[in-house]
Amino acid sequence: MSVQSAVVETRIAVLVDCDNTSPEILEYALRVVAQFGRVVLRRGYGNHATLANRWQEALVRLAFTPCLQYQYAAGKNTADIALALDAMEAMFDARADAFCLVTSDSDFAYLCRKLRERGATVHIVGETKTPDALRNASDQFFEWIPPEQPPESADPAKQKAAVAPVKAPPAKRRPKAVIRAVELLAGDTPDGWVGLGALGQYLKRTDPAFSPKAFGHAALSDMVRTYPDLVMNQLNGTGFWVSLKPKAETAEA
Repeated sequence: MSVQSAVVETRIAVLVDCDNTSPEILEYALRVVAQFGRVVLRRGYGNHATLANRWQEALVRLAFTPCLQYQYAAGKNTADIALALDAMEAMFDARADAFCLVTSDSDFAYLCRKLRERGATVHIVGETKTPDALRNASDQFFEWIPPEQPPESADPAKQKAAVAPVKAPPAKRRPKAVIRAVELLAGDTPDGWVGLGALGQYLKRTDPAFSPKAFGHAALSDMVRTYPDLVMNQLNGTGFWVSLKPKAETAEA
């Protein structure tokens, strides 16, 4: 009898700070976390005014549980406390292995640190306004950029004739952080090579928002190929490996 090992899926809790962001971010957050495992908890936190109208429609449509928190006193945001307590409870009850916090509020940085100290993985989905304190408190940060709204026009014919501006792709850049990462990681190996996957993981750990696309490259492999001081090879069919180019070759180039 053949014994098949069961595949253990990562269980993810998606907790949304509805007071701090807009409903349009929800679908993006779910697409992001789908690559890491199965979403077992979907909750949206906010007061009575926040969870009405657009948020109500989005939470119902995407099967989120609304967590209504009344304000016990003017100016007091009780939804943040409820979100933090539910996150810790889900971790201690072993209902979730990873957490996706949908917020741009830096007050959740401490929650991120506590969850990670207990071994949980924390992803943040936030807007451009998200401060570095929250970005760096997570394992991985994903920036959501609201789609541009077409300008309103009273004349439908003018609307059809209007051509949407073409957004230029970001200029291709070569951040020095990649060179420093290869120097550090490859320097600890006997042959001076580091796996491309390990390099990508290290860059994500040092900068949770790191993405080759932000520097104009489709993938990390394409990005590495643009560095004159780096060389990338496929060794023994085990994937791609990166090393510093010998100084003699760099001088000739």
